[in-house]
Amino acid sequence: ASLVGSEMCIRDRYFDHTLLKPEATSAQIDRLCEEAKTYDFYSVCVNSCYVGRCTDNLKGTDVKVAAVVGFPLGACTTATKAFETEEACKDGASEIDMVLNLGAFKDGRYDDVRDDIREVVSAAAQYGAIVKVILETCLLTPDEIEEACRLSRDAGARFVKTSTGFNSGGATAADVALMKRTVGDVLEVKASGGIRDYETAMAMIEAGADRIGASASVKIMEVYRQNVQ
Repeated sequence: ASLVGSEMCIRDRYFDHTLLKPEATSAQIDRLCEEAKTYDFYSVCVNSCYVGRCTDNLKGTDVKVAAVVGFPLGACTTATKAFETEEACKDGASEIDMVLNLGAFKDGRYDDVRDDIREVVSAAAQYGAIVKVILETCLLTPDEIEEACRLSRDAGARFVKTSTGFNSGGATAADVALMKRTVGDVLEVKASGGIRDYETAMAMIEAGADRIGASASVKIMEVYRQNVQ
């Protein structure tokens, strides 16, 4: 990122512009894509049933399509996650945001967790897509966050991601910093969940986030442009 004075500068290309509400309509998805084109966001992040629609809407642009998989619980079978990944990639997704199997992780079944991620990574790789692993950090201790990061790294994921936004808490700067310290330059970190204003987005970036997932991306960028540009 560039610098403005002593502060890190926010960029439109940090954002996965997100709409994951279960009641999201086609018209809202179309508007999401238009906003992503207008602001040149990195991607739109949607439920897998809307990937094809977003791919059509974004044809001829640099905006990518990210699909969530096993969302929001992460509790479906590995085969189900792999199948959903393949379907999303066939429809045009180039990034997959999958939810960690939290029950298996809490059980200490780390081999199962690693295999779960690895199967999704393998399914995505057939289409040249990358995988982000959603840890749901609000349900994990700091030691567990570190372990989940290591499992994601070992399974071939490209990113670790804080949250679904559907649980008891979202991203915190402390969790982002911990994740970044754990993965270093090997993986990237995505902060998501509860990032609704410019100050919060900046705090995440300063803590080490390489990508921001937010439904308030437009609002954040408008504030940035008013105050910095």
